[in-house]
Amino acid sequence: MRPKLNQHIKTKEFLSYYWLKKELQGFCHDHHIPRSGSKAELTERIHLFLQTGEIKRPVHKKTGAPNGKKLEELSLDTVITKHHRCSQSVRTFFKTIIPNFHFSTYIQNYFKQNGGKTYRDVVTAWYEEESRKKDPSYQREIGAQFEYNQFTRDFFADPTNKGKSRADAIAAWRAVKEQPGARTYKRKN
Repeated sequence: MRPKLNQHIKTKEFLSYYWLKKELQGFCHDHHIPRSGSKAELTERIHLFLQTGEIKRPVHKKTGAPNGKKLEELSLDTVITKHHRCSQSVRTFFKTIIPNFHFSTYIQNYFKQNGGKTYRDVVTAWYEEESRKKDPSYQREIGAQFEYNQFTRDFFADPTNKGKSRADAIAAWRAVKEQPGARTYKRKN
C-alpha cells in the first residue's frame, strides 16, 4: 500500500512511489514550497525538503527569444545556445518556414543536445523526423515525465495483451503505480 505523502515520509520511500503532480503541488502548498514547475522539479524540491528541511526556490528562466533576440532578428543562421528557450517567438519564426511546426519532444531534445548548431540544422532535423514518422513501425519518443503513456504503449506492444482493452491497460497501470519501484510495464509470465 502506498504511504501518505507528508513530512514524515522517508526520502527513499518518497522516491520509490508514483505521485500525481497535484499531490506534489499539495505537499508543496502545505509546506510553503514553490509549486511551479514540472513534476521532476517538484520531486527534486520535495526530496531536498525531506532530507534537509531546506526550501529550494525555482530559478526563474529568462523568457523570450534566445539571447534576448526579437522575432525579426531570428534567421536560419541563428546559433543554438546552451540556454536556448523554446519560446513563442522561436515557434513563430519556425512557423514561417515550416507551417505545421510545433515543439515535439524530438525537437526540444534536439535543441538541448545540439548547442552550436543553427536553426537551419533544426529545419533539417524537423524534416528528417517527419520522414521517419511515415514508417509504420516508427514510434515517437515519449518524454520521461509521461510514465503512463510509456506504460500503455508497452502494455499494448506485448503480444500476450492482444485483444485487451484500454480499461485493462489502466487497471494494470493502477496496480503498478501503487507499488514501490519503477513504473514500467513488465510482461507477466
